[in-house]
Amino acid sequence: MKPKSFSDYFALAMTKFFRFIADTFFAKRYGHRAVVLETIAGVPGMVAGMLIHLKSLRSMKTGYGPQIREMLAEAENERMHLMFFIEIAKPNLLERSLVIAAQGVFMFFYTVMYICFPKTSHRMIGYFENEAVKSYTEYLEQVESGQVINIPAPKIAIEYYNLHPTAQLSDLIIAVRADEMHHAEVNHNYASSLVTETQHNQNTADKNKAA
Repeated sequence: MKPKSFSDYFALAMTKFFRFIADTFFAKRYGHRAVVLETIAGVPGMVAGMLIHLKSLRSMKTGYGPQIREMLAEAENERMHLMFFIEIAKPNLLERSLVIAAQGVFMFFYTVMYICFPKTSHRMIGYFENEAVKSYTEYLEQVESGQVINIPAPKIAIEYYNLHPTAQLSDLIIAVRADEMHHAEVNHNYASSLVTETQHNQNTADKNKAA
């Protein structure tokens, strides 16, 4: 989705920044890059689900259930992605430390951002997931061209996706990429719905003032 506002451009800029960091540290080491990115990707859904849940409690209104469940399901899905690629990349102690640091920094950053700018936050994650789709497509191309060995998919991934027992890394990447496509669509839709909600509230306020 092309950016249409300053908020969208900011969200896209932050996404490009995170992409630059990932490229700088991991270049074409897609398995290790996936470990770090999936650690970060597991944060937004949990933060959004928690804050939407608290919003429902404060407002004492129903109707937030589908959003809460969607966000928590996204967080769980991204957590499982991490488990898959830990089996593949087998990160060393330094890389595990980087994962912990990245999660802590991003958790703080995204929590503050979501409290202040939920629309921008969802848009950023939409763009983040779009970049993830690109990264997994590049990863898949590396595997299919023989530059990366097409090893058997981890057992945990085969069970999670109900893949064929002989499924390989390429099959796993295709399944994970489909998840990321869904997450991108969901977050872009939430961002757009918040824009519509804001505009509706503003129009209502203007009418009340006019009356």
